[in-house]
Amino acid sequence: MANSINKWEVTLLRFQDKTGTKYKVTRRVPELHLAETKVFISKEEAKQQFEQWLG
Repeated sequence: MANSINKWEVTLLRFQDKTGTKYKVTRRVPELHLAETKVFISKEEAKQQFEQWLG
């Protein structure tokens, strides 16, 4: 049985809504249809999460 290593794709998006600017950080493994998303008000916190997930 072979081991497969799935690579995470990490994205950082900025968007605007009625309450102001927000930052969405998402990581996903497309082959597994698996994703995790976090939304931040702070650009710095979003960048920290992005860097952490890039590892």
